[in-house]
Amino acid sequence: MIKCVILDDELLAISYLKLLCEQIDNVEVVKAFNDPKVFLNEIDSLDCNLCILDIEMPGMTGLQVAEIISGSKKIIFTTAYKEYAAEAFDLNVVDYVRKPIKKERLIQAFEKAKELVENNPKKTFIEWNTNIGKTVIFTEQISYIKTSEIDSRDKDIILSDGTTIVLKNLNFKNLLEMLPAKDFAQVNKKEIIALSCIKVFSTNEIITTIPSEDNTFLKLQIGDAYKNSLMELFGK
Repeated sequence: MIKCVILDDELLAISYLKLLCEQIDNVEVVKAFNDPKVFLNEIDSLDCNLCILDIEMPGMTGLQVAEIISGSKKIIFTTAYKEYAAEAFDLNVVDYVRKPIKKERLIQAFEKAKELVENNPKKTFIEWNTNIGKTVIFTEQISYIKTSEIDSRDKDIILSDGTTIVLKNLNFKNLLEMLPAKDFAQVNKKEIIALSCIKVFSTNEIITTIPSEDNTFLKLQIGDAYKNSLMELFGK
């Protein structure tokens, strides 16, 4: 499923593009924006894997927007002006579709996007806004993740050296999509563990290799909803 977000300063163009998308199988428009600044404020919190960006917009061009988000989202450019083609492809985007957009041409662009989304391996790092600013965290350094006790919208990441970093305003669903599935598992509604940090597990409890404050090791309770998926991970 391609989940896309549209950014175009013209409302008629947005309506037309949404109409085309609704006619194409396995494509869902998550949200549409006509203001680049509002788009940038919200894009990290949306469940999408593709952005369709108009290039010519007042204040901030689609090219400038793409430079900011290209590391985390696939991009299709739309424009009525052919002179942007070379610059657009320098940003390694999925496709460049000329206006007026035809359904058949848009289908071709979505096919390219689908192939890239399906074949794109999970990153070995995640990049997000944290308590120390925009931060790149290498997943091999992550031991444990839990919901922040201060603000449930935030997530505390504990690294292998004991450092704690707070991911701001990120839910577990989107976080798990950013992590390599073979290396991490959610054990209950509030906790994720790196499989490399599991020492012992039973049907109800996981004992980790992470030291706790009482000189033992951190124990995690396995939620009923997560038991089957955990057992499958370990071939049980």
